[in-house]
Amino acid sequence: MGLNSSEMRTRRKTMNLVSQVQLLKSSPLRKTVDRRLAQFRSFRINNEKEWFSELCFCILTANSKALSAISIQKDLGPDGFVSGSKRKVLACIKKHKHRFHNNKTSFIMEARDHIPIKKKITGMIDAGGIMKTRDWLARNIKGIGYKEASHFLRNVGYEGIAILDRHIINLMIENGYINKPSSLTGRNYLDIERRYFHLADKAQMTAVELDLYMWYMKTGEVLK
Repeated sequence: MGLNSSEMRTRRKTMNLVSQVQLLKSSPLRKTVDRRLAQFRSFRINNEKEWFSELCFCILTANSKALSAISIQKDLGPDGFVSGSKRKVLACIKKHKHRFHNNKTSFIMEARDHIPIKKKITGMIDAGGIMKTRDWLARNIKGIGYKEASHFLRNVGYEGIAILDRHIINLMIENGYINKPSSLTGRNYLDIERRYFHLADKAQMTAVELDLYMWYMKTGEVLK
């Protein structure tokens, strides 16, 4: 007989991080995680507008809540991100009480210069790999850094990168895998990412899979 949620929480308190995520993987949560992973992998076949919509979603998540970014993405739809007026995009972001509405609107407008984004990204990955592609995104898409670039690449179906948001970093700090960084510079990000990859190896999971379990541990949700 499997453990109920209360029993699982009690056991997790006495286990190290690797054991905790492995326990979660043996629970009914695995079906939810596996469905989400399948959604990411299948995204590659989506069209240019949907890829750009996903990039805008990741711009919106920077220093803001993912749930309100999801609501904005549903409300505007791919066409709204690709061709909606600046006034329309701004009004939608404000309606959902999302942070930094002026800056986020400007970033989305500027990101349109990189359409067709799917063609660009797939070509870069084929030519130079995912890490170089992430570097390009962080340098050229205003409003995102390594974390958001990694988030975008994961959401459109690519693996081999880590989304080091505050939940993941805090869990690593709490479990003694890293010290609290004074800031998340590019160099610090890459150093923590290497440690995260080592953690994923120990847990016998991909980096993307581990991220979903760790995010669930902090939020109780499995979002994109």
